[in-house]
Amino acid sequence: MNGTMTATERRRSRGRGWTGRLLAEGSDPDPRFSLANERTFLAWIRTALALIAAGIGLALVDDLVEAPLRHVLSVGSAATGALVAALAFHRWLRTERALRRAETLPPPALAPVIAYGLAAASLVLLVAVLVTR
Repeated sequence: MNGTMTATERRRSRGRGWTGRLLAEGSDPDPRFSLANERTFLAWIRTALALIAAGIGLALVDDLVEAPLRHVLSVGSAATGALVAALAFHRWLRTERALRRAETLPPPALAPVIAYGLAAASLVLLVAVLVTR
């Protein structure tokens, strides 16, 4: 052997587990696309952190909304943040896999959930603030 590894050998040597399986699929995409996918993942993580912070903020603001509704909104916001974080990784993985296979990118299933969920939560909070004032 001349000391050089084939592309398949390099992919197999990169790691085990989910990373090894991912890297063993298809071929390496243009790094710009992988980095753009990573930036999108990080944007979803920032959204998740904002939702968790909003849940904590709602829990600490006593005079904004009465306790039962405040607790529901707080827990709902924090739980949604946790869900968004988990789904963000799933979306990143699906997109990276599609890039490696040169397939059509998966649709952003997370976007409508967040958009409609935030709209509904905002309306509930608005009505609660208006009713209690």
